[in-house]
Amino acid sequence: MSLTDYLVIALFIFIALVIFVPVILFIYWYVKDDRQKQHSILRNFPVIGKVRYITEKVGPELRQYLFNNDTEGKPFSRKEYQDVVKAGKYKERLIGFGSIRDFDEEGFYIRNTLFPKLVDEMKVDNTQKVKTRVYKVDGDNLFSRKEHSEEKLADPYYLRDEDAVVLGEKTCRQPFRVKGLVGQSAMSYGSLGEKAITALSKGLGLAGGTWMNTGEGGLSQYHLAGSPDIIMQIGPDMFGVRKANGEFSWEEFKKKSEIPEVKAFELKLAQGAKTRGGHVEGEKVTEEIARIRLVEVGKTINSPNRFYEFEDAPSMFDFIEELRSVGGKPVGMKIVVGDLDALESMISYMKESGKGPDFITVDGGEGGTGATYQELADSVGLPIQSALTVVDEMLREYGVRDRVKIIASGKLITPDKIAIALAMGADLVNIARGFMISVGCIMAQVCHTNHCPAGVATTDKKLQDGLIVDEKHYRVCNYVISLREGLFNLAAAAGIDNPTQFERKHIVHKDKFGRVSPIEDILHAAKRAQLQKES
Repeated sequence: MSLTDYLVIALFIFIALVIFVPVILFIYWYVKDDRQKQHSILRNFPVIGKVRYITEKVGPELRQYLFNNDTEGKPFSRKEYQDVVKAGKYKERLIGFGSIRDFDEEGFYIRNTLFPKLVDEMKVDNTQKVKTRVYKVDGDNLFSRKEHSEEKLADPYYLRDEDAVVLGEKTCRQPFRVKGLVGQSAMSYGSLGEKAITALSKGLGLAGGTWMNTGEGGLSQYHLAGSPDIIMQIGPDMFGVRKANGEFSWEEFKKKSEIPEVKAFELKLAQGAKTRGGHVEGEKVTEEIARIRLVEVGKTINSPNRFYEFEDAPSMFDFIEELRSVGGKPVGMKIVVGDLDALESMISYMKESGKGPDFITVDGGEGGTGATYQELADSVGLPIQSALTVVDEMLREYGVRDRVKIIASGKLITPDKIAIALAMGADLVNIARGFMISVGCIMAQVCHTNHCPAGVATTDKKLQDGLIVDEKHYRVCNYVISLREGLFNLAAAAGIDNPTQFERKHIVHKDKFGRVSPIEDILHAAKRAQLQKES
């Protein structure tokens, strides 16, 4: 056969594939859809109805990348996502031309002064540099992007020793001094894979002046990989500090308290998106996870939504006192604000008894999680900006604010959001999803499936292959340093010499009609309304 004959045969085969294969597929789908009984749309409109389901399936990706503008996406917009990526990858927060914030919408604003602080007037400790790596862009074209990584000695933007925030300063044998106001919120090993936890640990350890919260899943070797300061969280199922029957183990607790990296403990009463106990399928409870959590291999875990060890404020405070006495380190609690009467009753008992936690982590209802139910995530618990002012104000009213620090969390992923939270009453700020993005999260929102495409929220070894710890941990370091630098910039604009001095007077709220209200006016209006209601 000649070359021409081969070309003719190839042409016929090509035409057959182009024409007959689609026809065969069309007939197959038509018959299959027409006979199935599960979907009425497919039964009434075979094949064509399938287009609806395909479009529905890829809808989130289409909206995220093509149809949503830069400020529309949820839970974080494209702009917010890019702000985190830029800070982590390039240690960069510069923008050009102007803000894309909708200034007609209501929101909080930081009040700048006419005469801001000069750089040399700021109380910042940059004596010890951080050896990190950042990316530099060589070329950015439509079909190609060239960049390279280079070593950089970065200013860490620590607080000075006299301005450091101290947890348990007057209550513990070993108080926890923090020279940065931003740390990693609770994320358990198991919810995140070992590579993500390791990258976070090494990045936070490199940055210094920060902390890593273990989440309720227990303290793993991956949390300790970078020797960061650690807050170990204890949930209702007592993972890592429990006996075989599930009861609290003082022996295991004492072992954890003797680990140098563990600086404090946190009792998790609730989480913003998950005011319930956790659930882990038995197939996920590997030998390693079982060893870390002190549970049985292969057995499904359904954690209770409340501690068995206490049932009210007095018994909880007694438990906290004993934890502090045995461990010698600060003990706090994580709450979601909802029942204001119960909250006030607890704070009242703090004043009456002289007991209480060294810190309270206030998690807003908009907080994230690896897995929860829709009804809990959408409608249970106050958002952070409402909850934070309530807790701060109640602690002040009962005269115990000086005894307890407040850690705020809930979508506070940029310096301006953090500064506003500090002005509303927070002493420190926790971030979870911002740090997830810094190690590669693309917000696919499949954390609960173990199929995270970026290898972050998964224990699947194959998916984790894409996450390179030696590269990602620099992004974590750069992100937290960039946040601290941004806070000092905002402090200077507000006329204060370090971000620990942010107060309510430094922010205002603008409503959709352009009216501006100081936070104090809003609080006083709420109090007047409450008094009128009671009278």
